[in-house]
Amino acid sequence: MTTIKDSVHDHIEIQGVAAALLDTPPVQRLRHISQLGTVTLVYPSANHTRFEHSLGVYHLADRVLSHLGIEGQQAERVRAAALLHDVGHSPYSHNVEALIHRRTGKYHDDVDELLGDGPVARVLTEHGLNPDRVAGLVAGEGELGQLVSGELDVDRMDYLVRDAHHTGVPYGTIDHERLVRELCFVDGELVLDEGNIQTAESLLLARALMNPTVYQHHVARIAKSMLRRGTEELLAATDTTAETLRRWDDNDLLVALRQCDATAAYARRLSQRDLYKRAVWAEWQAVPDEVLAADHDAVGAMEQAIADEANVDRDAVVLDIPPEPSMTESSSRVLVNGGVRRLGEQSTLVNAIRAAQRDQWRLGVYAPDAESERVGAAAIRELGLDLDGARVRDVRTGIHATLDEFN
Repeated sequence: MTTIKDSVHDHIEIQGVAAALLDTPPVQRLRHISQLGTVTLVYPSANHTRFEHSLGVYHLADRVLSHLGIEGQQAERVRAAALLHDVGHSPYSHNVEALIHRRTGKYHDDVDELLGDGPVARVLTEHGLNPDRVAGLVAGEGELGQLVSGELDVDRMDYLVRDAHHTGVPYGTIDHERLVRELCFVDGELVLDEGNIQTAESLLLARALMNPTVYQHHVARIAKSMLRRGTEELLAATDTTAETLRRWDDNDLLVALRQCDATAAYARRLSQRDLYKRAVWAEWQAVPDEVLAADHDAVGAMEQAIADEANVDRDAVVLDIPPEPSMTESSSRVLVNGGVRRLGEQSTLVNAIRAAQRDQWRLGVYAPDAESERVGAAAIRELGLDLDGARVRDVRTGIHATLDEFN
């Protein structure tokens, strides 16, 4: 057995297949992939890694299995899946995942090839575990897959607490100990036991509060957009493939960006925190439907049109259109008077949080400081933003958002 001191869960005891998996290269690679990507440019202490998070997910999975009385090979498969659930992450975690998916059709939880061959497969096989079944659990398949990837999964329980701890932001604090104790299965569905509406709501509320303050902070979004642009240009300018890049770590990608003439400027800006500024910061109601629905190619065409209108180089314009706000946690299931109900059907908080998420949504147009005013004016015209129907914020008007001092 191996005991590891953790900043969130104190001592984590690792044994069995998980202990054997710990030193395999795919797991050790997670030491060099930041949990929050570009968020560290806003919160300097948020430099924790996917490795730490994976240990935490393993620990919580082990606690849930003990609570549910699940033992033997079935439990070992879940423990292995919990430790391995993030081995498919690309550099900077989710920051370039959409780009890689467009080129490979794979997300970070598509780990069949990582688990089906090489050192991880050998360890799993030596412990009598089928790698395909473990990969299925990582993807959330089957009854026990809900523990690893689902509305009430241990992944979510760990990252909210861990991210809050390392950023110093209190909003992600949840009673994960109670969540672990109150989980049960009803007709194959993972649910929270009777009397836990507020427990489920706390998970929902924590995520809703962490989104604008941490995960979608405007500085992190600007840096993420610049990183994506640089990575896309790296793939276009070199022989590097998306399949290769998705197995790099953060350092590999940053070095590659520095060494490529077409992307060196992005690498310098990211390394020195010399970031683009907000030229436009527009609410949902200000944005035409065709802009909201734009795909990747359409966004590129809009960026070129804005650059032409502003008489700047295309590299000086980044258009950032987030997806429509979603709330996976509202599908969490709870027992109410002996029957299973979805949280969204039972909680009066859900609609309020949905409205708040829509209010917090912003379209961003980013540009170097010297060009941001021209780019902002051009973007408003080219995108057809409705200045009368909703408030649209040019950063130079001085309407300050939470933690604006970090810009």
